[in-house]
Amino acid sequence: MEARLFELDAKMEALRAKVGGFPDKLKRDYEGKLDVSWIFHDNALEGVVLSYSELKAAIDQRIISDVSLIPMYEEVKNHKLAVDFIRETARSRKAPNVDLEFIRKLYAMVTPDAVPKGCPYRKENPLHRLYYHEIVPPEKIGYKMRKIADWLESAEFSRMHAIVQGVKVQFRLLQAYPWTRNSGKVARLLSNYILLRSGYVPAVVHSIDRQRYYEVLRHENDGLITLMLESLENSIDTTAKFFDELSGLRIRCAS
Repeated sequence: MEARLFELDAKMEALRAKVGGFPDKLKRDYEGKLDVSWIFHDNALEGVVLSYSELKAAIDQRIISDVSLIPMYEEVKNHKLAVDFIRETARSRKAPNVDLEFIRKLYAMVTPDAVPKGCPYRKENPLHRLYYHEIVPPEKIGYKMRKIADWLESAEFSRMHAIVQGVKVQFRLLQAYPWTRNSGKVARLLSNYILLRSGYVPAVVHSIDRQRYYEVLRHENDGLITLMLESLENSIDTTAKFFDELSGLRIRCAS
């Protein structure tokens, strides 16, 4: 595991050096494209498969054409707002640590209709759900979340590599499964916030790995971290390829 983390750190360092010479606007444009892919795959993990045109329409309401799809568009728009928030927050010099307040803030962003009710934890075990791993009973959610909060402030957590921190947070939050809706989205947003805050690109679990993702959540072993390492490496490689192609285009245009 240590060797794998070292390898990804080296690849990420090389990527930062490669991207560093490009204009900020170009880098932000690329991030926008990456975020569309991120939202596509994250929704696909939740069983909602959208086309590129549907995603663009959801993010830019000026091009909505099908009124019946507006509720779905709102879900995607809220998701994009949360992605933008963690990107910008992670860039700030005093990027906050993850705590229960931060977790609730993300949940409120992706589930704004829960805000007037105080974003309460679920009151029952959902009979029909996508995630089929064991989750804590409703009466123990508050206790489980407080334990997560204590762990986030512990020396054990602070000593962990950022990638491991992100994976562990995601796993523990999905064990608690505090809300019937969007617990998975919030868990993955948290995981990627920790990565972004530490200078990584987001780890995007692709829709093709959906069944594998559900399966690794059932076991407290290295299954999830292996999948997230692969997802992070894919994001690094995809980003490196994009900027390599731009470099090649620059050279051709200059010659």
